[in-house]
Amino acid sequence: MMERATAVVLLLVFLCHCMGATIERDASSLEEKAREYLVYRNAQEKQLAQDSNLASWNYESNLTDSNREAMMKEQEKAAEKSRELWREFVAEKWPEKWRSLQDPDLRRQFNFVSKQGASALTPEKLTEYEGIVTDMTTTYGTAKVHHCVELDGEEVCELSLDPELSQLLEREKDYDTLTKLWVAWRNATGKVVRQQYLRYVELTNEVAKLNDFEDGGEMWRETYESEDFAADVAALWEDLRPLYLQLHAYARRKLREQYGEDKISKKGPIPAHLTGNMWAQSWTGIESLLTPYPNKPSIDVTDAMKKQGYTPLKMFQLSNDFFKGLNLTEMSPSFWENTIMERPKNTELVCHASAWDMASHRDFRIKMCTDVNMGDLITIHHEMGHIEYYEQYRHQPLLYQTGANPGFHEAVGDSLALSVMTPKHLKKVGLLHKVDNDAHADINFLMKIALSKVVFLPFGYLIDMYRWDIFSGKITSDNLNCEWWNKRFEFQGIKPPVKRSEEDFDAGAKYHVVASVPYIRYFVSYVVQFQFHKAMCEKSKQYARGNHKQALHNCDNDQSADAGNALASMLKMGASKPWPEAL
Repeated sequence: MMERATAVVLLLVFLCHCMGATIERDASSLEEKAREYLVYRNAQEKQLAQDSNLASWNYESNLTDSNREAMMKEQEKAAEKSRELWREFVAEKWPEKWRSLQDPDLRRQFNFVSKQGASALTPEKLTEYEGIVTDMTTTYGTAKVHHCVELDGEEVCELSLDPELSQLLEREKDYDTLTKLWVAWRNATGKVVRQQYLRYVELTNEVAKLNDFEDGGEMWRETYESEDFAADVAALWEDLRPLYLQLHAYARRKLREQYGEDKISKKGPIPAHLTGNMWAQSWTGIESLLTPYPNKPSIDVTDAMKKQGYTPLKMFQLSNDFFKGLNLTEMSPSFWENTIMERPKNTELVCHASAWDMASHRDFRIKMCTDVNMGDLITIHHEMGHIEYYEQYRHQPLLYQTGANPGFHEAVGDSLALSVMTPKHLKKVGLLHKVDNDAHADINFLMKIALSKVVFLPFGYLIDMYRWDIFSGKITSDNLNCEWWNKRFEFQGIKPPVKRSEEDFDAGAKYHVVASVPYIRYFVSYVVQFQFHKAMCEKSKQYARGNHKQALHNCDNDQSADAGNALASMLKMGASKPWPEAL
């Protein structure tokens, strides 16, 4: 009896061992198949990206009917290929199998490919969806305002946003003229696309539901890998709001002194058209009015750039030199060959500054209608930061060739520009001849930073809050424009200069809204860029807490390989790890 029991036990042990070995072999086989599939999938996606990105570049840099047709054909081809890849994904039963993979890196990549995206729509609806976004973007890119003005010694009557309207909003002080320009831009953009936008919302929500999301807002938030991202950013805004309120009150008083109490009340909102910016997202355009100590030398180097013969090319070269000085990768030959730095004559294009990864070796480029001024010099560093991110993570699988989260991608160039903006750096590159090291000069400089960085925070927050509410149905076609202004009043404390109605769609006067670009990334960016900057300043030994001589706002990381190497180590990760690990 004892021998029989022992035999049974041995048999069970043998069977368990065999079953365990079989399970291990099966798991190993599944992982091997998963790796093979991802190699195949990455290759397919890369070819799709190359073709569609080039067609999109060609159209956005030259808004012709033939380029539009070519881009739409490429989008249709990409959509059909995406549907084919999805059918293969389902046929091989990956939706059921991938979660059992043992390798966390494989699971992460499969999580990225487990959503079909917009190609889940029927071919007819996808064509409609892409056509609407293209049409709205074209309306924005080709919009003109009829207003005759002398610019650079010539009379111009058909004004584009960049550079003409942007320049006018900064230099013009007449209340009624500013009102006219502000209204005319919205009539030429948002008002035109209102009905298209409502249909776009319907289709975006359909895409979301086909990908197992409640609505378009949840789909957009998913990329941040947070259980309640909306609550996270709401709490962050509440922490930052008191600083904005102080700045708002100061600016309102200064504007009231300029325009009078009949235009600016003591406790009410600020009229949006008086802020020196088409969307009141930055107040640097009225910096001369808001500088606390105006008798100190100006730290806006626009005049110095013009006197020294700066060109858009020279501005790009200066930015490239800064990246090289940090031991980061300089711009490639193809970058200099393909980048658009100035608005071409007799060519309509989308002038909104943008960086492009063409998914073809080191073919990275920027499209920008550069004006010679300090603001555009900072923008170039921002866009070149995107290019640097592309360069650093290009060795990663295609699925990981993106930022740790979208806000990281926006923050890279801006964190470097925090060094470039410092008076001591501007003196180093010959754009400032004298730097005052006293409290008044410091306050002027910090105010300049605040007019860009702090002022932006509520705007960066509310645009997607507004769109999330549209996607969820809280905002409907009946109150589309009213709720836009309710949010702008609540968070920014601004109001329109004239009465608005539901015939208007003022949110559509902003590029990212009509181009279907999520915007909360910029809010995130305006927070984490200071964390990046502080960490780099510690590496370069330019910052010591409590030491005024090494204050954070005076830190210039130029020529610090230690700071650059620290940044590069994060950039190289791409999206291969959750963003808190990258941070």
